[in-house]
Amino acid sequence: MKKAIFITIRKDSSRLPNKAVRDILNQPVMQLIVKRAKYAGNFDDVIVCTTTRAIDDEIEEIALKNGAKVFRGSLEDKLERWNGAAKYFGVDLIVTFDGDDLFCDPELLDMGADQIAAGAYDFIEAPQGLICGAFTYAFTAKALAKVCEIKASEDTEMMWTYFKDTGLFRCGVLENADSVFFRDYRMTLDYPEDYEFFNTIFTHFGCTENDVPLRKIVAYLDENPSIPEINYFRQSEFLANQKKRTKLVLKEK
Repeated sequence: MKKAIFITIRKDSSRLPNKAVRDILNQPVMQLIVKRAKYAGNFDDVIVCTTTRAIDDEIEEIALKNGAKVFRGSLEDKLERWNGAAKYFGVDLIVTFDGDDLFCDPELLDMGADQIAAGAYDFIEAPQGLICGAFTYAFTAKALAKVCEIKASEDTEMMWTYFKDTGLFRCGVLENADSVFFRDYRMTLDYPEDYEFFNTIFTHFGCTENDVPLRKIVAYLDENPSIPEINYFRQSEFLANQKKRTKLVLKEK
C-alpha cells in the first residue's frame, strides 16, 4: 500500500484573507503545515493538493521548496482534486491534513493510516470530542474513486457526507486516541482570533520547525486557560457554517 498525506490548501479565504501565506515566526503558514506533516512516519509522500488558478502558484512554490509533492486540480471539487492526486501519484491510502490545521498531530496521522491499512474500514473520521484540528479523515483511494463516480455536484467541500451517508462504505472513527487529545480547544485557522491563538503558541514555544507534540501544547493550554479562550467562542459559528454547507447530491440510478 502506498500511503500519503494530502494537504488541502489554497491561498484565498473570505474570513481571513491570504491565510495560507500569512507569517508566523517569519514563515508562511503553508511552510509550517508541510513541516509538521513530514514528522508523521507512516507515509510515502506528503502531497499538497491545491487549485490550478494562478493565485495558487505561490502555494506550489512553497510546497516544492519544503520537500512536498504537488497536485493541482479543481477549485470547488475537493473530491476530484484528491482523486486526481491519488491517480497521478499512485496512492492507495490517504490521510487528510487541512491547510488550516497547524497542529494536526503526526501521532494521530500515523494512527489513522494504521487503522485504514488494517482493512476493517474504508473511511474513518475524528471521534466526537477530539480537539478541532487534531485529525480529520483517512480513507482508501478505492473508496474515493467510487465516491467520485456517484456524486452529482462539484461542490464537495463538506466531502465526508459522500462516504458516511451513502451506505456504500465501511465507516468508523479514529480509535485509541489518548484522552489528552479530547479538549474543548479550537486549533484551526479560519478567523482573526485563530491567527492570534496560533501566534501566541508558536511564540511561546519558539517552534520554527512546528515540531512541538500536540500533547505538550495541550499541557500548556491546560495551564493557561486564557489562551484557548482567545478563539474558542468562534467554534459554534464554525460548526454552524459547516452544517449549512453540507449537502449530498448523487447521480440518478
